[in-house]
Amino acid sequence: MTVGLAIVSHSARIAEGVVELAAQMAPSVAIAAAGGTDDGSLGTSFDRVQAAIAEADSGDGVVVLCDLGSAVLTAQTALDFAEAPERIRIADAPLVEGAVAAAVAAEGGAGLEQVVAAAESGPQGAARPEPTEGGGAVVEPEDGAAVLELELENEHGLHARPAALLVRAAGGFEAEVTVNGVDASSLLRVLALGLDRGAIARFEATGPQAREAIAAIRELAESGFGEG
Repeated sequence: MTVGLAIVSHSARIAEGVVELAAQMAPSVAIAAAGGTDDGSLGTSFDRVQAAIAEADSGDGVVVLCDLGSAVLTAQTALDFAEAPERIRIADAPLVEGAVAAAVAAEGGAGLEQVVAAAESGPQGAARPEPTEGGGAVVEPEDGAAVLELELENEHGLHARPAALLVRAAGGFEAEVTVNGVDASSLLRVLALGLDRGAIARFEATGPQAREAIAAIRELAESGFGEG
């Protein structure tokens, strides 16, 4: 089981589109749409939100993402009537970016609070580093850190799909992993780097499984981040 997601929007099309996009990144995560009113017009529906939360709940909890203020109010009302409100969280996050980040975290087995944190992580404060010269070098661990520096060869660099694979790999080990100075377990921060093909990516890992994490990332890079 994984944490599920409920997508609340004033528009049924927007909600369904966000579900479609997030599901591409996280096929095993239950993601339900609650868009529009009961008669199909723009707005939000308590019944639809309540149904979406129930549909997304596989037992590990549900993270709700909303587009506008009144959607949040509707979601809060649904939470007030929920049988297990302690297993529902409303994320303070942008609808599309937050849903994708949350879905990737849930796909990787993150718990409820971790999925909320992934949705809310955002790129704020993640400064884009200056381009680095060189590439392809593997640096031996120094002072407990394992480092891998390489030039991205896949066609579109670390765009959404490759970045999602990186986030899963980085989160699969007992290690703190960064890429060009930002948290490699945060999809939004990785995407904010804007690393295209030919860019230099420097991965650093510390912790008990630092070497294993870097080895997994190197293998992923050699496969073209799933695009090879």
